[in-house]
Amino acid sequence: MDISSATIDIAPDSVIAHEACLRIDDTTRQQVSLRLKTIKGHLEGVLRMLDDENTYCVDVLKQVKAVNGALGKVSELVLRSHIRDHVVTAAQRGDADEIVDELMDALKYRTQQ
Repeated sequence: MDISSATIDIAPDSVIAHEACLRIDDTTRQQVSLRLKTIKGHLEGVLRMLDDENTYCVDVLKQVKAVNGALGKVSELVLRSHIRDHVVTAAQRGDADEIVDELMDALKYRTQQ
């Protein structure tokens, strides 16, 4: 291939900015990762409880409720990040209708506490 005749497609700054703002920010990503690792440990604890044949069913239900609550916090963090970083800036990017539709869809996945 002759490099002198090659063309390079470079995305306009607005496209790059658009792509950059449609990702989970690093702080939220780290917070969510840490919480999920904690939840993973909690779930492993519940599984260990079930290895004991004397485990009381209400104790398991309490632990499952705690895991659900922790997952709800993860959902809240991600949703808050999405609203702050994507929904609020949608009008500036010119994709408000698409982002509102996406938000309505995302709300379906929010865990109930």
